[in-house]
Amino acid sequence: MPHDSIGWIHTIFAIIALITGSLILINRKGTEFHVRTGRIYGVSMLIVCASAFSIYRVHNAFGVLHFFAIISTVTLILGMIPLYKKGFKQPIVSHLSWMYWSVIGLYCAFAAEIFTRLPLILNLKNSYGIFYLLIGLSTGIVGMTGSWYFKKKKNTWEIKYSKPRNN
Repeated sequence: MPHDSIGWIHTIFAIIALITGSLILINRKGTEFHVRTGRIYGVSMLIVCASAFSIYRVHNAFGVLHFFAIISTVTLILGMIPLYKKGFKQPIVSHLSWMYWSVIGLYCAFAAEIFTRLPLILNLKNSYGIFYLLIGLSTGIVGMTGSWYFKKKKNTWEIKYSKPRNN
């Protein structure tokens, strides 16, 4: 459970991002629903990422989870840039790819959050090794599964959304 107001803000917006990100993944792209839901996802993720840098539960210092918050922030920004900046050869494919990884990263964080609770539930003492093992395993399994789906989806996106080159 969250320990303070920052933790609650982080948790609430992470849940909103999980729901909206999932809705975006399973629904048709480019629709008004996609755009509106995507905006909610983007704002929610910005709040999640910003609040992550204020949470210091483990070592009261910058840690591995903060590193993942940096990756998440970069992935989110790279997913949004193709929508607002000209010059991308395949802006829709770039947007879909980076935003897909943003959602998969969020799933990885969710899995890590769930599995890192096990040492507390099992009342294990001095469990930092187990804590980091569970982060690695949960993130790895979710990330590899996401990677498999991404490879399938990216081929479809490239065929559907790539513009033919004018030579």
